[in-house]
Order: sequence, then C-alpha cells, then structure tokens
Amino acid sequence: MSVLRLALPKGSLESTTVEMFRRAGYKIDIHSRSYYPEIDDPEIECMLIRAQEIARYVETGIMDAGLTGYDWIVENSADVVEIAELVYGKVGRHPLRWVLAVPNDSPIHRAQDLEGKRIATEAIGMTQRYLQKHQVNAKVEFSWGATEVKPPHLADAIVEITETGSSLKANNLRIVDTLCETTTRFIANRDAAKDPFKRRKMESIALLLKAVLEAENKVGLMLNVHQKNLQAVLDILPALQRPTVSSLSDPEWLSLNTVLDASLMRDMIPALKEAGAVGLVEYKLNKVVF
Repeated sequence: MSVLRLALPKGSLESTTVEMFRRAGYKIDIHSRSYYPEIDDPEIECMLIRAQEIARYVETGIMDAGLTGYDWIVENSADVVEIAELVYGKVGRHPLRWVLAVPNDSPIHRAQDLEGKRIATEAIGMTQRYLQKHQVNAKVEFSWGATEVKPPHLADAIVEITETGSSLKANNLRIVDTLCETTTRFIANRDAAKDPFKRRKMESIALLLKAVLEAENKVGLMLNVHQKNLQAVLDILPALQRPTVSSLSDPEWLSLNTVLDASLMRDMIPALKEAGAVGLVEYKLNKVVF
C-alpha cells in the first residue's frame, strides 16, 4: 500500500497543528518521547521534526511532504513544491515578520549602518543574503535563544521573528527593516508531487486544512422570514452572499440559511430581527469549502 510520509512541526507549532488536523478529521496521538505520532489514516505516516529542518528533509525526499514556515524554506534555500499556504501560528492567525532590530538609542538606522557590526540571529542564511543585497560587511552569529536580550552588549543588532513587535519594545528595541514575511506552508518533495497517489493525498489534506482555517472567522446563520419581508432581510446581508432560501410548510413563510463573517453578527442580528426575521440561529462551523 502506498503511504505519504508527512513531517509535522515539532515545538511551538506542534499543538496548534495537531488541533487543526483534528478539526480537519484526522486523529493524531503523540506519545511522550516519541517522534512518530499515530494517525488514524493508514495512508499517512507522520514524523515530528523541527520546523527549521523540515524543508531540507522534504527537498531531499526523506519526507514526502511537511508543514513549515516560508522563512525556513528561504533560510534553507529549499527546492520544494508548495501545495498550500496555511496562515496559522502558535497563537495568532497573521503572518510573522523577520525584522532587523537595534536598541532604541543605537546609531543604526539603515542597512548600511551595519558595516563592521555584530548581528545575532537564528536565521543565518537569510541575514547574510540581506547583507549581500545591501553590500554590507558585518559579522553574523547564530543565536541559541533569548535573542532580544543580546543587544547592546553581546550584539549590535538582531534579526528576529515577531508578530506584533511587543517583545522587541519590551526589551527597548526598535525595528529598522523587515527581511521576510512568513506564513506556514504545506510543501512537497518534487518527485512526490508528481506521484498521482501522493499528490491526490496531499491536495485532499490541504483542502481540509484550508477549510478549517476558513471556518474560524465565519458562522452559519439560519432564520425564518415571511415572504413580504424577504427582500428587506436580503438587503441587510452582504452583497456577495447567496443564501439558501427554502419553502416551509406554511407557503407564506421561508427559511434562509447562509454563512457570514462572525464579526458582522453583533450588528446584523438585531437588524435582521427588526426587518422581520424570526427564529434566528447562529452556529459554529468546523469547515468551510468554497
């Protein structure tokens, strides 16, 4: 039987990824001290690998596919096929940025000011390419962690990943430039992507994972409305929505079912009620496929 070898990110993305797969319909069990999770799909074999390393293991074919950040694809200069972009992270659902940051009182205000300076970062390759692009000579040192605390004594500047910049501000650092914006990517080995079974399996997984993310900020809405009030209710709904309208046992009444952005509901439900809608039911969605 054909099997897809799938690399899942070990570390900060681990629990979020497992939960996302659960909502997509896959049950993944991770046992203590084991790097081989069990999954309730005999056509998939999983392995936990640090996100920083997944791209190169996928590129070389040790793994058929995996989930990792775009930043680590860039860092490893990995030649892989992107199956899907999945905008999710440890906490938020927004892209992250790798930024050049320095102490607030630093004389460094642009890339050229880094000449002869020391930079601490986990993204060595990315930082070196940035310096080459700006024709700057600086020393780049690998940081094993706690990068924000290294300036000014252990480094003149850092290249670090951030979502809001709050951690940098808390350490009296300011952002000078952005090197890379990153999101999670579902990637595949080039040969695996050409294999009909593996490609179909990967695209099915990607479809379900994207459907889970699409559903996060949406809700379903059901309501009943008298025919005379139907147009007034439809006028309140967003123009791009095409609600399902069904007949009820009473020919003068109709049932309406649609999917909406959750952020709209606070104002929309009172407006729909005022327009004549009754029996309004808002419900959570697990997957949305358009």
